[in-house]
Amino acid sequence: MITLESAHPAGPSEQIRAQLAAMIRSGELAEDAKLPTVRQLAGDLRVAVGTVAKAYKELEAAGLVRTGRANGTRVNAGHMLAPRLLSDARVLASSAKESGLGLEELQNLVEAAWKSAQAT
Repeated sequence: MITLESAHPAGPSEQIRAQLAAMIRSGELAEDAKLPTVRQLAGDLRVAVGTVAKAYKELEAAGLVRTGRANGTRVNAGHMLAPRLLSDARVLASSAKESGLGLEELQNLVEAAWKSAQAT
């Protein structure tokens, strides 16, 4: 589900938040899917409970999840990317990989394309 990289520039909480957000937007975590408890995920990832709690709070603030005492933390509706956009992203990722580009290089290309699109 979630993997943490110790050498990653983002801290564990940000890595957890970003990965869960991506899973929600891609549809990998469906609407109303229940996330692991804070304690369970912290134990699985071997991080402090507060680290996971911070990630969950940020996801809740962004409207991606909701937390209730009886129901735990669940995915909110309406945050899945348009299926065509997700499909296009998969094609781009496959093409980049086949061309020998790494993730960082692909991210730089996408960022440059984004900036170009914003300028027009």
